[in-house]
Amino acid sequence: METKDKKWIVGQGSHIYFPQDTSKIMFQVILALLPASAMAVYVFGFDALKVLLIGVISAVAVEALIQKYLMKTPVTIGDYSAALTGLLLALNLPASSPWWMVCIGSLISIGIGKLAYGGLGQNPFNPALVGRVALLIGFPALMTDWSVTGGYLSELYRKIPAEALTTATPLGFIKAYSGSNFTADLVAYFNSYSINLKTLFIGATSGSIGEVSELALLLGALYLIYKKVLNWEIPAAFIGTVGIIAMAAYYVKPQAMLLPHYHLFSGGLFLGALFMATDMVTSPFTFRGRIVFGIGCGVLTMLIRLYGGYPEGVSFAILLMNIFVPIIDIYIKPKRFGV
Repeated sequence: METKDKKWIVGQGSHIYFPQDTSKIMFQVILALLPASAMAVYVFGFDALKVLLIGVISAVAVEALIQKYLMKTPVTIGDYSAALTGLLLALNLPASSPWWMVCIGSLISIGIGKLAYGGLGQNPFNPALVGRVALLIGFPALMTDWSVTGGYLSELYRKIPAEALTTATPLGFIKAYSGSNFTADLVAYFNSYSINLKTLFIGATSGSIGEVSELALLLGALYLIYKKVLNWEIPAAFIGTVGIIAMAAYYVKPQAMLLPHYHLFSGGLFLGALFMATDMVTSPFTFRGRIVFGIGCGVLTMLIRLYGGYPEGVSFAILLMNIFVPIIDIYIKPKRFGV
């Protein structure tokens, strides 16, 4: 098409081909979580394997039944999103979780956290965390039961004459002895003689199934970064913020605070930062938005850990920041082309 002053050329638009779809992405995330799952089975034994299998199977079954009989829509379990939600939920539960509690968690995660909003891509909150927090509120005793009946951790303490070993997590230990029961000598003893950094990082401590090995989680995350499925901004901002605040808190009041590495490598920080806060549906689109989101998650996590009623704050922090994702996407935008 030609005008008096300019010549206009109309042609076919160019497109960038990306060899991924939903099912491939979900399956790759499941693969990335296998090292942490295997480590959990090694540490906790058959109990962990049972929870993992029940979590995946029940989540897939719940999605299929709701879609077929309640929503009257095509069943989409073939995209692996339900299986991933069940796996993430199971990794957030203790190995001692009874089967029926895992099933209730799957029902809440899939039914309320995902399908109630229309399905994959329309949920504002991470479905697995919705289920996890609901179980924590509804069954606090069971969700903090760290009893161990098998696996490496049981063998580690096999000299203790008991059928099951119950141990507190480092974060739970200090929270239990805070307030009226707190003494500086107790914290000093815990910081001096408790679990060392190597043990925390490789994984041989009490906690939820997916919390035991930061090394296994990190290996899985590096695989996803290599596959261009995972963006590094949220984990770096999240973990970095927790580390900075933990160091500052310990510097200000060392006699009353855990050493910073306990906040970094104990609890669900790595699982949450690497695999849950980075959920594509519930995290910001832009580079700067992801940085802000990660920092917000880190700040809220430490506020809950230091001043809240729970020893762990990762799940609550991510869900709270999920609320602000639309606002972040509205106000933090890249420059328009040509401006």
